Amino acid sequence: MKLRRTMALMAAAALIAALLGGCGSEETSTKTTETTETTQATSMTDEERIVAAAKEGKVGNWGLGNEYEIQALLTKYGQSTDYLVQSFDMDGFDDGSITLASAMTYNELGLVVNDYEGGYKYGDSVGIIDMNDHGVAMLEDNIFCKKSFAEQNPNTVKAFLSASLKGWEYACNNTEEAAQIVYEAGSSVSSDHQKYMASEVAKLIKTDTKGNAVSDYGKMDPEAMQQTLDLAKKYIKLDDSAASEKLGTLTLDDIRDTSYLEAAKAGDFGTPEKTDVSIQLKWLPQAQFMGYYVAKAKGYYDEVGLNVNIVSGGGDIGETTAVNNGTVDFGVTWVSNLISANSGGMDLLEIAQIYQRSGLVLVYKK
Repeated sequence: MKLRRTMALMAAAALIAALLGGCGSEETSTKTTETTETTQATSMTDEERIVAAAKEGKVGNWGLGNEYEIQALLTKYGQSTDYLVQSFDMDGFDDGSITLASAMTYNELGLVVNDYEGGYKYGDSVGIIDMNDHGVAMLEDNIFCKKSFAEQNPNTVKAFLSASLKGWEYACNNTEEAAQIVYEAGSSVSSDHQKYMASEVAKLIKTDTKGNAVSDYGKMDPEAMQQTLDLAKKYIKLDDSAASEKLGTLTLDDIRDTSYLEAAKAGDFGTPEKTDVSIQLKWLPQAQFMGYYVAKAKGYYDEVGLNVNIVSGGGDIGETTAVNNGTVDFGVTWVSNLISANSGGMDLLEIAQIYQRSGLVLVYKK
């Protein structure tokens, strides 16, 4: 009897041990699986991420001329050029409906990673796929005017460039002060975000598409511009047949003139023909355009005899149209926008290339 009780107790103990051991093994197995999945996810290559997201239809973009780089990237890795239309916030990225979300390094990416007002607080738990690294970068913010305006007011153009570039150089070397100047000029975002933007914008101006340092402000790098033009010809779709045909024949000489920039840097210009001028920005006041605000605040425009009115963007009239119809004298636009405008019959001229590399990335959760 005593022996049977002892054996029963031993059997019960063995059963409990087996059950406990099983639970522990299951928990360990689950943790191991989770760790393996995490390791696999973080070790994926950019190409693997792009292909996976494209097949799921979860590559996002705004589709306002920003999409050409994304389409070129998708084509490079053998995927359809279709993309998911993305809103101007990062909620789709946050809720997981967009796996690879478009972001400008100086704007949306800052909101994703930072914890200040409006931020999503992801910190370093996100990664990026950079258009520059994948050879599909297209140049963005430049200074342009109407070709006839430049021909009729060459001193004005040169003086404006001289002062604007001086403003950009100061802004890039004093980003916090530049951010404060923009903030006080009527910022559309918080002061913390302006500071972040200013530091990131400076990187786009002082580094080229291949990662080389740039000290030649406003430089129109022929290789980067040609790549932009080539990609524009491939991915810009115009409804008008005549415009589409013209797009196919455009050369760099049809969209830019380096002579005004060279003269401006050499100080080779006289009294401006027109002293009251305006520049149309592509968007609301923010550090994306800090060079112009700094030039105005520091009196650089005054020094060359110009009274400059900085006109905010975001209205019904685009910057290319505003310059073309004479509402403003100068404008800030992306090279692809200028290419589209000239293909459609406008006669605009790039006179300086401010951003030397693309600021567009795809952001993902690690």
